[in-house]
Formats: sequence, structure tokens, C-alpha cells
Amino acid sequence: MKVKVIPVLEDNYMYLIIEEHTREAVAVDVAVAERLLEIAGREGVSLTAVLSTHHHWDHTRGNAELAHMLPGLAVMGADERICALTRRLEHGEGLQFGAIHVRCLLTPGHTSGHMSYFLWEDECPDSPALFSGDALSVAGCGWHLEDTAQQMYQSLAKTLGTLPPETKVFCGHEHTLSNLEFAQKVEPCNEHVQAKLSWAQERDDEDIPTVPSTLGEELMYNPFLRVTEDAVRAFTGQVAPAQVLEALCRERARFQPAVEPPQPQVRALLALQWGLLSTHQEK
Repeated sequence: MKVKVIPVLEDNYMYLIIEEHTREAVAVDVAVAERLLEIAGREGVSLTAVLSTHHHWDHTRGNAELAHMLPGLAVMGADERICALTRRLEHGEGLQFGAIHVRCLLTPGHTSGHMSYFLWEDECPDSPALFSGDALSVAGCGWHLEDTAQQMYQSLAKTLGTLPPETKVFCGHEHTLSNLEFAQKVEPCNEHVQAKLSWAQERDDEDIPTVPSTLGEELMYNPFLRVTEDAVRAFTGQVAPAQVLEALCRERARFQPAVEPPQPQVRALLALQWGLLSTHQEK
């Protein structure tokens, strides 16, 4: 299993998952169809399916165009609001693409129909992979909640947090730097946060993606996975895990990172470079 990380739009990630024996591929969260097809062509693979984590436009805006270009393409997800959906998936459902197994994990919170995808290959030394969309990100989560904090807590702590610690986490956005700055505010004495923040700053300076992390790492520095820790409880003034999580989401919404967001003209350049306006340059 080979994973191509594809930055698009302002800070989104699409993924192309390649089964290296059959040369078939599955895409996750198609935002820019032509960009995806360009890279699939460069890799010499045949795209057979799309896995959408949730219905938001920046994760699905390319589905309809892609389905038009590739008749018969399966577009799968758990929410009827997903553009061009052909198959609705259920929690715990299993899929298989060649040697790649997929377990569908319903992770409501950010949206009611959010699905994360856990992938592995039997008898393979490589770590399994989690495509978590906006449910779980590097040092953060999708803190704009459509569902309740209790549901988000269940998704993070029970559904995703119990996966193998070596699982590689491929999330939907490059929010790592601001997430870690918030994590440092929550736990200023957490050495794991400090080390990851320094690493992320170096990656940002070099314009290199920070994905994937691992689930084991996330448990060390992601405050949204650490809601039972004394320091996180003290920061929020809450004790019950769901209430701690809810308070963290409120504080994260108010938080102003030290890094200024790109100005409009910079966003346009990034869009051009990352394939929103052109498909000639791979980031």
C-alpha cells in the first residue's frame, strides 16, 4: 500500500491510496478532480473508488466531476449529503481493494455522518493507516461540532483512540502548527507538545506536510485525546471527559495562533500551485 499525499485548496489534503500489486487506487476526500487524475496518471494506476469522510464542500467538491470523467466510479461515504454518492456505508462495514482491507468507522461530531477509514494489509510489516478527515487531525480535531461533545468524545476516545498506537494518521487539513500552539497553551509543561511544535515549525519553514502522525504520538500531545489528564482538566475547569472536550472546542474556536493566515493574494498563489487553478505542478 502506497499513499500519495496531495495538498489542495488552501490547506486541505486529498489522498491517493495505491494497491501496488494490482495498480488499482482509491482516493480519499476528492476536492480537485483534475489534480487527482493527473497524479493517478503519473503513477500509472486505475482509480476504482472514492472514500469521502464527510459532506463538506472542501472534501467532496471534486466528486461529481470525477464521476462524470470515470463512469461507474464508486463514491462511498456515510452521509446522504455527500456529492455524487453511489453507496452509503455503515459503521463497522468492511471493504477490500486487492490486498488492502478497509474498516469503516463512524465518527460523528464534526458532522453527524462523518466516517473515518482504517486500512491495513494482512501479513504486511507496514503500519496500518487511518484516514480521519476532520474527526482527528495532528494535535487537534474538527472542533466545529454538528453533533454533541459526548458524541465527539466517543468518536475520539472510544472509536479512534483504541486503534493500534502505530497506526499512521492521515488527516484532512494542514492545521498542525496552530493546533500545537493551542496544545502548548493547554499544557505548557508538556515536553511532547514542545518537541512536536519545534518539529512542525521546521516543516512549515520548508513547506513540507506534517502528515502522517501516529496515534501513539497523538495520545502524547493532542489535548482532544487527553481529556482525562489533570492539566487538561485544570485548563478547562471541567472534570467529565465530554465537558472537558466541549470546553476545549470553545477555547480552540477563540484561539488566535501566532502564525498569521495567508493573505488573499498568497492564497491565490497557493491555489495555483496546489492545483485548484492549474494541474501542472505537484506540490
